[in-house]
Amino acid sequence: MRIDPILRRRELHIIFCVTMIAVMEVSVISPVLPAISSALQITSREANLLIVVFTLPGIFLSPLMGIAADRFGRKRVLVPSLLVFGFCGSACYFVNSFSLLLLLRLMQGAGSASIGSLNQTIIGDIFPGHDRLRAMGYNSSIVSIGTMIYPAIGGAVALLGWHYPFLVSSLAFPVAILALTDLETPDLINNRKFRDYLKNSFTLIKRRNVLSLYFGTMSAFILLYGILLAFYPFLMRQRFGASTFEIGLVISATSVGAIIAAVNLGRLSIFFSPKKLIITAFAIYALSFTIAYFTDSLPLFALPVFIHGLANGILIPNIQTQISIIAPMEIRGAFMSLNSSVLRMGQTAGPLISGIILAENGGPYVFLTGILFAFLTIAVLSWGVKDNVKLN
Repeated sequence: MRIDPILRRRELHIIFCVTMIAVMEVSVISPVLPAISSALQITSREANLLIVVFTLPGIFLSPLMGIAADRFGRKRVLVPSLLVFGFCGSACYFVNSFSLLLLLRLMQGAGSASIGSLNQTIIGDIFPGHDRLRAMGYNSSIVSIGTMIYPAIGGAVALLGWHYPFLVSSLAFPVAILALTDLETPDLINNRKFRDYLKNSFTLIKRRNVLSLYFGTMSAFILLYGILLAFYPFLMRQRFGASTFEIGLVISATSVGAIIAAVNLGRLSIFFSPKKLIITAFAIYALSFTIAYFTDSLPLFALPVFIHGLANGILIPNIQTQISIIAPMEIRGAFMSLNSSVLRMGQTAGPLISGIILAENGGPYVFLTGILFAFLTIAVLSWGVKDNVKLN
């Protein structure tokens, strides 16, 4: 089997390590939420705050971190962010107070604000044309590998105690050292004044095509975090009596689907335009929710979770690549970080929305809301996304 030459690039290997850190601290904790809820005697809605406070800082800090990366360099922002992430996440292991746990998760989320966008930004800096789409696809498959193994790891490690999964955050320390010493990034030329930088950025960002892509990102993560990661664990415990380990295994099925879709994205892009692939992904989300509603056994529940993952693998790298094409290198950090910011909005809003709907109306309404929202997003993307943004 022939290995794609870009997979031999050391820079991409380091980016993969950074990506594995970026996806860690929700995927590891998600299957443990019911156990944390029981141990700390808090409600499921309160337990979901452990996700909410982690994702919340990124809404506000990601654009600022992107601007800093454009002005001062990618590594000067990335390395300190990894260190803050590792320290605050590991410190959660030693905490038994829910309020202090929320504070540390908030601080860890602040450290995480730039990690999930700078990896994509650096890919955009290093790889041109179709290499960029393939690299984004491979990076998305690494995201999927992380979201596949971390829930299982979190669920298994939680058998020792609910606080043990937080120690996985310490992996950020060696990755920070690796990025500092071995990651080569292009030199940025910042001849323009900061006012001109902001003006040029806002001129491009407010285009309908860009705003629609950002909305697609936010919608995808509202569905992912609101239904699959925040709602499904409680649903599986209540409907099937699943353990934390079983919940983690089933949630991992989404990553299998995403890996399959992401590694084949280059082939799919030959036959289908980015717009068609993005819209199709949201139709697949609606299909997965419909199947999940009618599934009556735990093993079979892995099927709609797997289908959801297929949609993720098609959608996410496509949107990331299209945004990176629109943004030139000197403002790409801001563009990708703003995409990360709206991603965080989705991560934050999803659990809150599903928790409110679940508490007020019950599980069926969570499914119905997810299906209707997927079709609403299809309408918005059909109107806003251009079909002529090409790889160069």
